[in-house]
Amino acid sequence: MDKRVKKAVGKAAKNAIEHTPEPLKEKVTEVVADKAKEKLVEHIQEKANEFTENLENARDDFASKVHDKTGDAKEKTKRVLLSAREQLGKVVEGGEEFQRKVTSANKDDDRKVKGVKNVKGISNIKTSKDIKGAAKIKGPENIRSSNDIKTIGS
Repeated sequence: MDKRVKKAVGKAAKNAIEHTPEPLKEKVTEVVADKAKEKLVEHIQEKANEFTENLENARDDFASKVHDKTGDAKEKTKRVLLSAREQLGKVVEGGEEFQRKVTSANKDDDRKVKGVKNVKGISNIKTSKDIKGAAKIKGPENIRSSNDIKTIGS
């Protein structure tokens, strides 16, 4: 409504209230209070219903999101477990290959990993007595020359 109309209605209501008898004023006050209570109760119930609907919608949305997330988590877990299984399979194969190389019976094979049989004992370790001294080193007289080499014809 326009401001002037509101002002005019407000003045008319004030004049009507001033000129009404007292018992009628009390009756109107009671009716207005009852109507205000009813409006308030209706408003509160409307808000409660709206809140309930919003809560139900939020619960449904949350349930669907949780369901989607659990499906994604299940798929991710499957993928991780499958990759772990593949990696463990490779480790097992490598371990079996290593075991085969270690337990091989041939000493002359081209194994990269030596077994217990190929480890030298303490008797095979050189000591300081086994190292050549200055007297055991060859000199120039011990080196062969071209004259010392025998030919096929001689």
